[in-house]
Amino acid sequence: MAIGRVGRWFSAAVTSAAVMGSVLAAPAIADAAGDFYAPPSPLPAGNPGDVLRSEPSDLAIRVPTTNGVFPAQGTRLLYRSHDANGVPNAVGGTYLEPSTPWSGPGERPLVVLAPGTQGQGDRCAPSKALNYLVDYNPPLDLFTEYELLSINVMLLQGIAVVVTDYDGLGTPGHHTYVNRLAEGHAVLDAARAAQQLPGTSIPDNGPVGLFGYSQGGGAAAAAAELAPSYAPDLDLRGVYAGAPPADLAATLAQIDGTALTGVIGYTINGLQEAYPEITDEIDAEINDHGREMLTQVANECVPETIFRHGFQRTSDYTRTGEPLAVVLERLPQAQAVVDEQRIGRLKPQVPVLVQHGTQDDAVPYGQGRQLALDWCAQGATVQFSPNLTPPILPGFVINHLSPMLMSMPESVSYMIDRFHGKPAPSNCGGF
Repeated sequence: MAIGRVGRWFSAAVTSAAVMGSVLAAPAIADAAGDFYAPPSPLPAGNPGDVLRSEPSDLAIRVPTTNGVFPAQGTRLLYRSHDANGVPNAVGGTYLEPSTPWSGPGERPLVVLAPGTQGQGDRCAPSKALNYLVDYNPPLDLFTEYELLSINVMLLQGIAVVVTDYDGLGTPGHHTYVNRLAEGHAVLDAARAAQQLPGTSIPDNGPVGLFGYSQGGGAAAAAAELAPSYAPDLDLRGVYAGAPPADLAATLAQIDGTALTGVIGYTINGLQEAYPEITDEIDAEINDHGREMLTQVANECVPETIFRHGFQRTSDYTRTGEPLAVVLERLPQAQAVVDEQRIGRLKPQVPVLVQHGTQDDAVPYGQGRQLALDWCAQGATVQFSPNLTPPILPGFVINHLSPMLMSMPESVSYMIDRFHGKPAPSNCGGF
């Protein structure tokens, strides 16, 4: 499929979202679901991807038609997965059944949308945010589900979508932000869960693609690596990983002092949740201001985190006044768990498109390129695509967000081509 056609679909998705958003009232926020996100205790015996609970989920942007709800009817999920330590856990998500027919070959495909950074508060879970246009709690708590753009582009192509909440976002415990294993498991098990749902138009063993940018790009990349051992039953056709934080230590150093400084708090909270053995080591280096920041961000969505903590420096949070990157050098346990998050050491068996903005001011450009090189060296089929958007206000994350939008026609076209059975491009050795 030509990129130009996908570009027109992208424009239509943006326009329809804006129009419908202006005329539709938001339904009740998903918190009204009560204990939907509280998993059974103990979890019943079963397999990864088993659906523990489901219920209808009305999208905030929707229009009733004679063929159903446009662009899709939603189903909220609670499904079985595994955390970073291989322990069974419950993860939330949303399956979206498109009203647009699939016009490609074979049965309707499924894309797992791995969301970008949402926040660490439970209310930031995509399966909740998809139910309202804007959630505002004065004075600074303002959030909307920006992934609706990517979701709608897929739905308008007739591709079914399942969106994972990740480990601990909505469900008990801190969200284990940018954790390679927990996120990779959640992404792959979201596909299994969607294929188990009754009454959908996707088969239980049909074609699957993985799609994500930023945090989502890292999650999709991690899932691509884990799939051969963790989910060999899935018929994966292709993966899109945009701006993947493949080297967590380098990413943390890059965002220190930018609009996203507070996101470092998500990371610390998540690492301590997954690896409690590092808690004493880190706590000994954090001052009272740092502890206050960690407590605050644990209940925030990303816009509030930017407003409250943006452009601060981690040196303000440490006992010695040193940046976190320096402090980590003398914390062997913390260093080890950060290193465990490195992506690129395992070979994906599925074609992958890696995109990265050359001026990215959040996830350094070199990470995406190195990830592609690492996979190429192992014999994977990789297309690496640099985005040349010029620098705009470095540190304000514009140079991280704009490539996501500018590169969407290419990424969606790549995914559709995999479902059409076209040979996957690879420029290994040529970038």
